Parts: sequence; C-alpha cells; structure tokens
Amino acid sequence: MDIEFRQIAVIARKEFWERVRNRWVLAVATIFTLFALVIAYFGAAQQGAVGFKSIELTIASLVSLVIYLMPLIALILGYDAVVGERERGSLDLMLSLPITRAELLLGKFFGLSAALAFSTVAGFGLVGAILAAQVGTAALYDYAGFMLSAILMGMAFLSLALLVSVLARNKTSASGAAIALWFVYVLVYDMLLVGLLVATDGQVVGALLPGLLLLNPADIFRILNVFSLSEVRSLYGLATVFPPTLTAPWVLGSAMLFWIVAPLALAMYKLKSE
Repeated sequence: MDIEFRQIAVIARKEFWERVRNRWVLAVATIFTLFALVIAYFGAAQQGAVGFKSIELTIASLVSLVIYLMPLIALILGYDAVVGERERGSLDLMLSLPITRAELLLGKFFGLSAALAFSTVAGFGLVGAILAAQVGTAALYDYAGFMLSAILMGMAFLSLALLVSVLARNKTSASGAAIALWFVYVLVYDMLLVGLLVATDGQVVGALLPGLLLLNPADIFRILNVFSLSEVRSLYGLATVFPPTLTAPWVLGSAMLFWIVAPLALAMYKLKSE
C-alpha cells in the first residue's frame, strides 16, 4: 500500500500539538535555556574567567551537557508512543481508520521530532542570541551547527525509542528498555572501549576505535562538534585517534542518518508484521 503524506502530516500535527498542550515543549525548552545560560556564562571558569567569552568553549561545555540530556529526553518522549496506545486500546481504533501502520509510525516520529527540534531551538536560541551580541554574528554559524547536530542525535534516540515501543509488550518493559539504552550508549559504551584499550594496550581495539565510535550516535554527535572547531578539538584526545577520512562532516552525517533511519525501518517492519 502506498504511503500518503497527508495522513502522516495529520498524525504528526496531532503528536506535536499534544506535546505543546501538555507543556512538554515548554518544560524541555526551559531546561535547555537555564543550563545553557549557566554553562555559557561560567563555562570558562576553569580558565579563570566568567562571562560570555568564546563560542567554541561554550559549545565544548554544551556538548557534554547535551550528550547526557538529549538521549534521555528523546527516549522518554518516544518509549510509549506505540505500546502506550496499545495498552489504552486506542491503537486498534486508530488503525481502523483509513491509515496504515507505516503512516501511523512515521506520523508519530515526525511529530515527536518536531516537538524535540522546536524545544531545542527555543531552549538554546536565547543563548545563541546573547552570544551573537557579545562575540559577533559570525559565531552563530558554529552554534547553529551544534544545535542541528543535537537535534539529529535526538532524532536517532527517538528512532530507537519507537523501536523499543513497538517491540515492548507493556509500558513497564518499554521504560526499562529505554533506560537501559541510555545507560549503554551514554555511560557504559565509552567506558567499555576505554577499558578494552587499557587492558589490551591498544593492540585489539586501537585500530578499530574510530569505527566502533561510529556505532554510538552520542559519540557521533561528540565527534561532529569536536572536529568542527579547532579550539574544541584541542580539548579532546579523540582528535589524535581519528583518521581525517572519518572526520568529514558528510561521513559523520551519514552515520547519524543511519541511526535515524535503521531503527525506524525495523520498527516499521515489526509493526507491519503484527
């Protein structure tokens, strides 16, 4: 059956405005704004300075924040998108309408992605405007790239959340799986790689490290921002282990796109086979 984009747009609009009405967008935007303001002002305190000084140091500090917050927010946003409808009995009702399972899933994904993107831009936009006034509008180019990469990472984890929501039998197991994914990708994965590097003196994992980092959307986000700014690059040891061919924006962007498309395609296949 052909996919009708009008049906997708209807579901996406519904999902987006539900998040606006229940103040989810406002809450996330407020969190991002408050954290970004504090980090932008005090981010250079270790260097003995405070205030809105450097866009690159601000981005370096915000990267560490976003890597923890964005995946968690995206996973919480999407983990019950399908399984929640199934438990409430509204999934069968929605599918009784002239809409396919693929259209339903894509509509939810784009609607939730729009809510996530809107809250991200609204939350970090104020800090961007302040930085532009302090250090010049040229800084907005790098800052816009940071926000775009943050949104793409959020979409990747949202795609994973929808896959979990389709596979889970109930909301409890879906929430547990979402939290487990956050722990694995944000906390455990990098520590495991570092442990393997130390344990093997870099003999086993060293040559494979760049490719292994691309298997984590959070690491792709970090690398995108590390290698886009010279001052930020000097703060991370990753700059010494990545070959130039893997630091090209189109390579990293393609890897992030894979993390957005692949879980969503698997979720669509599983939902259609039910």
